Amino acid sequence: MSIRNNYKHTIYACYIGYITQAIVNNFAPLLFLTFHNSYGISLERIGLLVTVNFGTQLLIDLLSAKFADRLGYRRLIVAAHLFAAAGLVGLALFSSLLPNPYLGLCVAVMIYAVGGGLTEVLISPIVEACPTEGKAAAMSLLHSFYCWGSVLVILFSTLLFWIFGTGAWKGIACLWALIPLANAIYFLKVPIVPLVPDGESMSVSGLLRSGIFWVLALLMVCAGASELSMSQWASAFAESGLQISKTAGDLAGPCFFAILMGLGRVLHAKYAEKINLHFYLGVCALICVVSYFLASFSPFPILALVGCGLCGFSVSAMWPGTFSLAGEKCPRGGTAMFALLALAGDTGCSLGPTLVGYVSAAFGDNLRQGLLAAAIFPLLLLGGLLLLYRSRN
Repeated sequence: MSIRNNYKHTIYACYIGYITQAIVNNFAPLLFLTFHNSYGISLERIGLLVTVNFGTQLLIDLLSAKFADRLGYRRLIVAAHLFAAAGLVGLALFSSLLPNPYLGLCVAVMIYAVGGGLTEVLISPIVEACPTEGKAAAMSLLHSFYCWGSVLVILFSTLLFWIFGTGAWKGIACLWALIPLANAIYFLKVPIVPLVPDGESMSVSGLLRSGIFWVLALLMVCAGASELSMSQWASAFAESGLQISKTAGDLAGPCFFAILMGLGRVLHAKYAEKINLHFYLGVCALICVVSYFLASFSPFPILALVGCGLCGFSVSAMWPGTFSLAGEKCPRGGTAMFALLALAGDTGCSLGPTLVGYVSAAFGDNLRQGLLAAAIFPLLLLGGLLLLYRSRN
């Protein structure tokens, strides 16, 4: 069977799409202290790079809710990968070409964030529309590739930093740009079908009038914030807060986080059809609270790192699990629903790390205090699950 008629290739391209998403979200955070030391940028302003990234993705999510179906999945997903590649190359070039290095970093982040936003909106409905069984398991397995992509970025980048030095980061950024460029070509070939036939999906206004949708949106905000608050600051936390080397910090912090998040999503994919999703997400939220407390209060670095990893496992089901709940509660939501939920999730992805940066700066660049503040998000997610459960009854 040719690529154009085989939906397995569509799934494979979507897997690579989430690896691309992992690259644009996780490569720059590995360099936060490098930017701080090389360009004299404060941790507070570096934290705003995360806000620029996910703030741009928020805007793209919002626009996609209105225009994604009209413009077509294929055209937009190819454009998403081209923007991601251009932004990664820009990350290497703009800090030198523009008079202000921080401005150059912001512009590059905005460009690849356009690709990240489109990818987040489109990949899930493309997979959901494929003629396959076990949608909840497929969704969780799909999202696990974001984790494996994160591990790939961290391990390979750390290896290259060790071989060539951190000063080679610009060349490494250009190297990562080859993956979205190749996947853009792949998406030109694979079969893609719409999630809901024309005229049958709910309107944006209809979704916004639904109380269930707003509870789902709250879950997405908290899922994004719970995940990114730890993952975006794990490298800096391990290096500065726990006083270990950059190489060890990248491996023990964000890499450990990503591995356990990936394993959690594979586990969820295997047992998704056999467990109560509401209960499972509630347990994950409680474990997430414990992980943030462990990272913040433990006097022993090894236990603080265990908290980082435990957080990765606990957040593994939050994002795909909420998408699965949305597909169950709002089967006619269509692309608009996925776009608005991605908008909510990216709001959390921006809010969480920014809160950590501001609170850390307020306490003298103490990242333990910043991470402690982020424990509010899994607590709010638990409250949202209770609201959703009560509404079902």
